[in-house]
Amino acid sequence: MKTDVLVIGAGAAGMAAALSAAKMGASVVLVDRDEILGGILNQCIHNGFGLHYFKQELTGPEYAERFLSMINNNKIEVLTDCHVHKLLPDKRAILVSPKGIFELETKAIVYASGARERPFGALMIPGDRPSGIFTAGVAQKYVNIENRLIGKRALILGSGDIGMIMARRLTLEGIEVVAVVERLPYFGGLLRNVIQCLEDYNIPLLLSSTITEVRGKERLSEVVVAQVDENYKPIPGTEKIFKVDTLVLSVGLIPQVELLQGMVDFNKNSKGVLCSNIAQSTNEWIFAAGNCTIIYDLVDYVTMEGEKAGKYAALYAQGEKFDSGIPIEAGENVGVLFPNRYVGLEDLTLYVRSNKPIEKATITVGEFEKVFEDVVPSEMIRIVVPRKKIDSFQKLTVSLREE
Repeated sequence: MKTDVLVIGAGAAGMAAALSAAKMGASVVLVDRDEILGGILNQCIHNGFGLHYFKQELTGPEYAERFLSMINNNKIEVLTDCHVHKLLPDKRAILVSPKGIFELETKAIVYASGARERPFGALMIPGDRPSGIFTAGVAQKYVNIENRLIGKRALILGSGDIGMIMARRLTLEGIEVVAVVERLPYFGGLLRNVIQCLEDYNIPLLLSSTITEVRGKERLSEVVVAQVDENYKPIPGTEKIFKVDTLVLSVGLIPQVELLQGMVDFNKNSKGVLCSNIAQSTNEWIFAAGNCTIIYDLVDYVTMEGEKAGKYAALYAQGEKFDSGIPIEAGENVGVLFPNRYVGLEDLTLYVRSNKPIEKATITVGEFEKVFEDVVPSEMIRIVVPRKKIDSFQKLTVSLREE
């Protein structure tokens, strides 16, 4: 097989990239390991998607269906139930499917593989090894896709968006959610989810707390929770035992980048693919978008970056070359920053997370400044910086100055 652009992953970023590349006149192959397109959107049956992109509130499957219908109306070759086994330096990919193993030659790649959940083993929590411990995404798939009840009484570790959403979902399915436990002194997801998923259902949010032990012979029976100090160390004497049969983990996502090891550079903090503002990695023929670069809090942003990746991958496949751009560095109070280089072909769209809550902050990029209020690490700041404010700089530093 041969194509101009190979898109790996058919979630929000991948579908948007495939459509964008096709509209630029490139031939496109879209590959996904699942049997249907949409990625994680298919199991996110709650609403809240599409407010920025479609100007409508949609569920995850509704959002995915809109892109699926557009893909069906374009000349995009779709390979589902197909796994990309290996990428080769000469722009070939080895694909594996039930139909066999085959090669695909491409001119450019858009890597949109998303992210994976941090597992229980990575948390180093002492105790037994009972059943009844799930990551939030697995719990979501069991409940929303497979119609399985995962327990009767649950505790959730981590106040990320998916954890809070699953607290509400489990409650609606008749499972008693005793608490959401968060080791930070502030919640880890969007404020709207704190209100709509926890406060509206009287589910306690225990901040500055963590799990110190899990107990259970075959099935989970008890979870020990303790308060933590400013260094996140458990405070002796603050332990509280929760009798639950289910523990759901919402402790962060990690960019899925294993396929690109040795081919591109990665961000030391986010562990995602280092990219310029046109989605080009440090390997000129590999572009990346979505949660494999940084972890976004809105699928609308993922879609927008996917469209950009598809556009510039198509242009590259058609013979255009792009310079490496100038570096973008994180300055004062910036915890997460994307992209990492600026190529002056368009205005700069920046995605920023602060490293602490700030009541009032001024974001500074070159000659550009903008004031934000109630900045928290859990909510991503998206800003568009005009080219004329930054074109004269040889390096850009993004800072959040506390007022």
